[in-house]
Amino acid sequence: MKEVAVALALAIVAFAAPASAVERELGTGVDLGGAMLVQSGKSSPDIGPSAGVHATYGLSDAFNLMLEGGWSLLAPTPPRGANLPRTLPAWAANADVGVVYVLDVLQWVPYAGLLVGGYDFSGGTIAGSKLYVGAAIALGLDFRVRPRWTVGVAVRQHMVTDTTAYPSFTQAFVRLEYVWGW
Repeated sequence: MKEVAVALALAIVAFAAPASAVERELGTGVDLGGAMLVQSGKSSPDIGPSAGVHATYGLSDAFNLMLEGGWSLLAPTPPRGANLPRTLPAWAANADVGVVYVLDVLQWVPYAGLLVGGYDFSGGTIAGSKLYVGAAIALGLDFRVRPRWTVGVAVRQHMVTDTTAYPSFTQAFVRLEYVWGW
């Protein structure tokens, strides 16, 4: 069994096309998935669909500048109850910018980084909007289908400045990206 695994790994290395992410390469794409918001004073997290857009710029062959915007539907109607916190949003929006470390491994391109940005929680039991500054840990794995097209998966763990009301906000996406330039 061990020999089969080694032979398979060698075949993948020998015949796979390089991912070839390079400096000055540009990319833009769409993200579809789900979000989960854990809120203080609520026994279960809010889970709903999430969508986003992103753009990347290759600062070097190892680092990319990443811009992202996302919108998540969390609770279209607030739950009924006498003592609901005034912090239960129906949706959340985010806009982030940061740097990610990119590791080219054949056609697979894993990455990790840190983004900072702004967050807007609104609707539900919130009167108006609650705006926050925050940060996100970005993890992802892209697959170069063609030299210009990439598909992948991504997870974002967001942290906003009001951790007492919103201790955890997570998004998970399937991504499609078009890349060009260099």
